[in-house]
Order: sequence, then structure tokens, then C-alpha cells
Amino acid sequence: MLTRTLLLSVAVAFASNMAQAQVCNVKVLSDKAPDVSSIEAWQKSFITPGMSNHDKGLAIWKSILMFQMQDAPPQEFLQHENAVYDPIKMFNVYGYAMCSPHSAHLSALARHLGFKARGWAIKNHSIAEMFYDDSWHHFDPSLGMYYLKEDGSVASIDEIIADVKAWYAANTNVTTINDPDRDKKLRAFERTENRQAWKIHGPKIVANFPHYDHRGWIPSGMIGWYGLMQAFDGTSGQPGTKAYFYEYCASMGYQVNIQLRPGEKITRNWSNTGKHINEGVARDPGSLKEDHEFLVKTQQFTDKIEPRWPYLANGRVGNGTHEYNVPLASAALKNSTLQFENLASRAQSPALHTVDAAKPGVLVFRMPSSYVYLGGTLTAKAVVGNGGSITAELSDNNGLDWKPLATFTSTGEQTIDLKPHIIRRYDYRLRFTLQGNGTGLDAINITQDIQHSQRPLPALAQGPNQINFSTGPQEGTITIEANNSLKHQGKQVVYTDFKPTLQGLNAGFAVEGREGTLTVPITVPGEMTRLRANACYRTWTDKDNWTIEVSFDDGKTFKQIGEGQKQFGGVNMYCTTEVPTGTKAALVRYKGTKIGGGNVLGSFRIDADYKSPTFAFAPVKITYNWQENGEAKQNIHLAKTAQDAYTITCETKPKMTSIVLELD
Repeated sequence: MLTRTLLLSVAVAFASNMAQAQVCNVKVLSDKAPDVSSIEAWQKSFITPGMSNHDKGLAIWKSILMFQMQDAPPQEFLQHENAVYDPIKMFNVYGYAMCSPHSAHLSALARHLGFKARGWAIKNHSIAEMFYDDSWHHFDPSLGMYYLKEDGSVASIDEIIADVKAWYAANTNVTTINDPDRDKKLRAFERTENRQAWKIHGPKIVANFPHYDHRGWIPSGMIGWYGLMQAFDGTSGQPGTKAYFYEYCASMGYQVNIQLRPGEKITRNWSNTGKHINEGVARDPGSLKEDHEFLVKTQQFTDKIEPRWPYLANGRVGNGTHEYNVPLASAALKNSTLQFENLASRAQSPALHTVDAAKPGVLVFRMPSSYVYLGGTLTAKAVVGNGGSITAELSDNNGLDWKPLATFTSTGEQTIDLKPHIIRRYDYRLRFTLQGNGTGLDAINITQDIQHSQRPLPALAQGPNQINFSTGPQEGTITIEANNSLKHQGKQVVYTDFKPTLQGLNAGFAVEGREGTLTVPITVPGEMTRLRANACYRTWTDKDNWTIEVSFDDGKTFKQIGEGQKQFGGVNMYCTTEVPTGTKAALVRYKGTKIGGGNVLGSFRIDADYKSPTFAFAPVKITYNWQENGEAKQNIHLAKTAQDAYTITCETKPKMTSIVLELD
């Protein structure tokens, strides 16, 4: 039987461990905004049991409209064409883009639901359609459009083009496809007969959209009927070239996983300070401004088509902060690290020090984020003994390589600008190596700027608001996603950073012979629970495709876990597999087969989920800040269990300010 003293010591040790736990998949939701934190959450929010295929198509279109407005697209230099082609990442991190990402997201979400999908390049526009009920159906979330046939079903791109071309052939007295003054003449025609000629005398399919305004302009006010008549004329915008199939290389695998350690705090704001991902490389998004015209009109339209989830954000672009005050004096610090070698913690200075002064002490920890880093600073307070030193290094390729940040050779405080090393990243590692007798660290403080979309944040409305807190699986994720082009080295990680093996692929990731492979190693710091992989490729026939294989025995054997569709133009595929117990490493192999004229891997992503003994629930403090009639309001709630719910009531319409998450 355990003595009372022993029981007490066990309880204290358990409480200490729990107080230092790293909590994963922290989620706070309000009943005023749908959950789109993962592809599974998106499906649960928008797709209901028994829903018809037509309604599923509308739900996909509606969700992209709600979470992604038309604007200058963010450029991460991670995926094909440098844009962001992952719909879940777009919804949560950015919330704005142009037509090619919109079409990729439509295809990706449709394929997730089991539909075939394909992209098209038409005149000055990128679009996509999905296949269900034995026919193709075109939804355009970029312009906020779809086109109905007489039977009420959504028309295909071929049907829209055929209807437009037939109209031109029958109305040469108005204009023709090759008329250099076509734009001017179509605008003039649109305005005749009390601005109703487009509806009365135009192609029936193009006119049959339920959300035109009285002039024939689309909901965002971007263009009118005249522009659609040019976009669907059957050409691609290139001289002598017809509209053609074109895959926009969607990516899948991103999901929100907010993780908190002692000393860590994440603030998401319903505002921005003007910071964004395109700084220095591309133009500013107009949606930085709350009164951006397209933002206002998009808000009005999405509130109309989905009144359950009104637009309660102040704008679209959010700037927040991710802070970590590393608890160096805590004996449980090692629970939050990847390497804690020859080190010990104590209350007096230096808080973190070497155990054996004759050997180096090494501290390594991760800085994973669900939101893209825009920059940051690291401040360290060093204590350096005679002849000693402290080196600080950073890795942005999962610890495969290390870049020097600074070397401390004297006692004092130093600040390091992290922006050149972490901008556009979602994860990095820091390594501190302590040398010499008396050398140690009294403080490490990291503050990072993040970008997030305001739209999916758990906003409040006037009246009672139901808030639901939860923590999902206590798992972390190691991700490999990199640019396929070495010309972007320096702006972003590139594929060579992850030490892959290429066979039968050229520098552009095109299959050179009959078959080509890309094999990528991935290692996790805990026990792997599942492996998720995405591939997007472009093909020149309907006989070419890619498969995804995995090996858990260092390449001795591989098993296939995914096979893409054989479709002219290309496709993206996303697959998940369970892994053997105790696994910490795997090889993922992408295999392309070329029968026709060409087959190119546009982008790839690998996510390895893992668990660790240091991942466990601990109480989370949730702080809401908002204003009512200009008066600051605040609600602080301590979630003491892994599932919790409470209510916040606003007497008047609130203006949201921020939500802050940290361990108690």
C-alpha cells in the first residue's frame, strides 16, 4: 500500500507534469461562424446527410465565396505558380485570391466529396467544373456565378460556350467574336431596353443566374454581362487558341492545429497593421482596407446566400502575434523540447545551464504555427563564463540543416531579427549550444507576427453567443512542402532542402521516360500516427497519372496508398494511411507514368502526424476582447476540461478586437 507521503509526492509530480503539458489542437468556436479548420470540419459544416449532388455543388461554391474574396493573391512560393492552392489554408490564413486558386479550390473540395473535377483556361479567366448526375456542372466562386439551364440544373462550361457562340452567330448585327470593338458594343447592347436587353435577347443560359442586379452585373460588381459574353466565347485569350483544360494544381493537407506550451500565447486580431505575405514581392491586397469595395459587396452577398453565418469580422486580413517566453527556470522545460542535452534548470542565474561544464549543452525546440509567419524577433539574455560562448541557430527544413543566427561571447542581452529566416514559414526550429564553465541563459523571448484571415475567427454577435472549446487529438505534425523550382531559393524552402531522390524526372519535375519517381524521407520526433500526402500533376493525355507509395522499412518495400485519376489536363489527389506502431520515419514515393506527350508533378505535400508523452491537456485561458458602442469589453474564461462550453452575451452589436489563447 502506498504511504500518504508517497501518494502526495506522486500527485505533486503529476500536477507539475500537467502544468507543463503541451496542449495540441486547441479550438475555440462560436455559433456565429462555421468551423473550417480542417477538410473534415469543412465537410461537417457544409455537407449534410442526404444532401443532393446539386446541393453539394452549391455548398462547395458557397463556402469558397464566404471564405475567399477576389483580390491580389497571396504568394507563398510553396505551391505551383507561387500562389496558395490549398482551400483550407486559404480559408484560415488568407481569405483572398484570384480565379486560378478559386478554381483549384473548387476542384479539390469536389474531389474530396468523390466528384470528378477539371479546370479550364478560357478568355482572361480560370474556371473549373465538377461531374455528378452524369454531366458536368460549372460553379464560379471567383466571380460568384453559376448558370442554370431550363430544367434548373447547373450548366457545364461546354454548354455555356455553345450558347454564347450560337448567340454571336445569330446576332452579327450587334457584334462578332473577332470584332475589335466588341467590348464597347456589348456594353452598349447591355444598356438598351431599360438595361434589360442582356436578359431579354441574350443567351438564355448566361442570363439565367438568380443573383444578377437589374443591370446584369455580378454580385461583386466586378463586371457585367458584357464581360461574361467575352469570357465564354470559346477562346483562351491567346491568339488562335481555343479554351482548354488546365489543372491548377490544388494542394491538400493543411489544417489548423493551435498548440500551446507554458509561456506561449497566441493572439488573433480582427484587424491588421498593414502587414501581409506579399510585402516586397508583389502588390498589396486591397482587402487590407475594411471598406474595400469587393469586400463590402462580397460580405453583403454571402450574408444573403448564407444568413446562418453572417459576416461579423471587421475586414479580411488579420495580423496577430505568436509569443513564447521560454520557461528556462522550470525543471519541466525539457518536456517542451526536441533536445535537452547536458542541461538543467534552476531558479537562480543562469536559469538554464550545463550540468557538465566540460561538455556542450544543447537546447532544441520547435516553433510550429497554424498561421504564416511574417517576421519576428528573438531576445536572449546570456550569461557567458570565461572563454565560453552560446551559439544560436535556426532550421527551416525540420532540422536537416542549420543556419547561424548569432554567437554570444559576453554576458548581456541580444536581439535577433528573425524575419529573413522565417517569413512565409509555418514551422522552424531553434538550437542553442552552450559552451564553458558558468555559461547559461536567463531568458529567451520570441515574438512573431502572423497573418490570418478574420473571416473564420469565432466572432460574437448581439445577444447570446454559444462558445465551444475543445482540444482534439494530442498530436503534432511534421510537414514537407517546398517549391519545385530552385529559382525561389531564399524566398522559400525548395525541394532539395528535404534531401529527396529523383529518378526519371527532369529539373521541372516532368517525367522524362516512361516512368519517373520522387522519393522523400520524413522523420517525426514522436510516434507517428498517420501519414497524409498530396500530389498535383498536369498531363497531356487521359492515360497518364501518378501514384503515391510509402515505405516504413527504409525502402525495402513500398505499398501504394493513393492513385490519381487518368485525366487529360491533370488532377490532384490526397490520401491518408495508418502506420505501424512505433514508427518514427518513412519514405514517401511519388511515381509518375507517361504514356502521352507529357506528365509533370506540379506540387507535393507530406504531413506526418505524431504523438508524444509530453502532449496532454492542461487548462487553457481564453480571452475575448471587443467593443460595444465604443466601450471596451472583455470576457476571460478558463477551460478546465478538454471539452467545454459557455455563453458570452453582447448587449449591443459588438466590434470584435481580439481573441487570446494561453495556458493558465
